[in-house]
Amino acid sequence: MNEPTMKRRLRSVGRQGRTVVTRGKAVLRRAVGPDEELQAKLDFANSEVRRLRSLVKAERKTSARWKKELQLTRRSLMDPLPRAELPDGVAETIERARGERLSYLGIPELTVLARQVHDADLAGREGLIIEAGTARGGSAIVMAAAKDPARPMKVYDVFDQIPAPTDADGSDVKKRYEQIQAGGARGVAGDTYYGYRDDLYTEVTESFARLGVPVEDNNVELVKGLFADTIDLDQPVAFAHLDGDWYESTMTCLERIVPLLSRGGRIVLDDYFHWSGCRTAVDEYFANRSGFLLERRNKVHVIKL
Repeated sequence: MNEPTMKRRLRSVGRQGRTVVTRGKAVLRRAVGPDEELQAKLDFANSEVRRLRSLVKAERKTSARWKKELQLTRRSLMDPLPRAELPDGVAETIERARGERLSYLGIPELTVLARQVHDADLAGREGLIIEAGTARGGSAIVMAAAKDPARPMKVYDVFDQIPAPTDADGSDVKKRYEQIQAGGARGVAGDTYYGYRDDLYTEVTESFARLGVPVEDNNVELVKGLFADTIDLDQPVAFAHLDGDWYESTMTCLERIVPLLSRGGRIVLDDYFHWSGCRTAVDEYFANRSGFLLERRNKVHVIKL
């Protein structure tokens, strides 16, 4: 039973209770018979009120149970591992990354990424951890905090303004790019947009260290440049978070990362439901391509079967 249905049931029961009380009062006003008959009717009315109150109480308990189940369902739709524990300190890193406005993602989305990275370690899944498109570095820092320090991680970004879209992108993308070029973009909570910052590469490097995950101690490599020029891999990939926004950057990531995905490995695509170019690239790439499961959660997840 869904929540709106439960609310309708509670309102219906309440109306029945009010009707019984009203009728009981009407009996009092119209009473002309013996006291015994009047008392019997009042007793019946009181009994009905008690019964309906009990029913309302039971329905409220059922509603609370269904509400809890609905909340769990919503969390599971976002997170494939909603009950998985995180390594010590990772939750604090997530809080700090959000507190310092280092990511557009909220705490639930960052937690999903951390759990997936940690799960790759627990499962012994072979390969790199990758983030393509890092902005101010918040999600990459969280992923690095969640992984085994011995596992290599590569973070790809131009560390500058986002490249121009192509004809394969829709009008939404082109309008957004024009806004960025005109200086009208805003960062998290109104901060300076990451593409307008003077030395984003150094800033992200310093953020890793400040949040307790220095790149040199955690096998993390920040790779500056266009994806087409920098993503050149010859080793398996355990998990990848792709946040390339536009068509060409997303397609480049898919073509160069998906074939290297380990069995059971997962890719999370940040922009499928947000930018038309990303959506078109994903739909084109996986059309009639077997061996992968696409899960449409609040982000699209791709799993190698």
